[in-house]
Amino acid sequence: MIEYYDYFKALHLIFIITWFAGLFYIPRLFIYIIEAQKKSEIEKKILTTQLNIMTKRLWYIITWPSAILAIFFALILIFLVPIWLTQQWMVVKIIFAGLLLIYHFKTHSMYVDFKNEIYNYSGTFMRFWNEGATLILFSIVFLVSIKNSFNWIFGVLGLVGLGILLVLGIRFYKNINNKNDANN
Repeated sequence: MIEYYDYFKALHLIFIITWFAGLFYIPRLFIYIIEAQKKSEIEKKILTTQLNIMTKRLWYIITWPSAILAIFFALILIFLVPIWLTQQWMVVKIIFAGLLLIYHFKTHSMYVDFKNEIYNYSGTFMRFWNEGATLILFSIVFLVSIKNSFNWIFGVLGLVGLGILLVLGIRFYKNINNKNDANN
């Protein structure tokens, strides 16, 4: 079975990519649903109906299957190379993968709320929420790429810096959006 290692690794990476695609896009759809609630009743109904169809398809046809298959192929890779579990970078990667699963399940909870027309989140909150997947992705990619030579202090400072840049970007977008709304 070890002769198929590269195929399993490729499949794991493909499903990680499609999983993240879903995790990146669904908060954007949530933002559109939140913004649709401010429209006229006809626009609100049409937009919300269409966006709910899109979120359902994204979540159940792309995101959930990708998550399951990414985890499945990860388990096969660990089965093929169990020594990884003794390496510090892999333990940290598994912790980040656990955070990704928590993020996924919380996003699922949000999906259920949106499906039931419960809108407890603002567009700004969802923009911040969307960046959670970005931080996890950066963490995992750098960790796996650099492995044992990973400088922990530099890595933590890099993540904090990335987080600050993301917050500034969201605030900048919000200010521009508010100015555009005031001009209209």
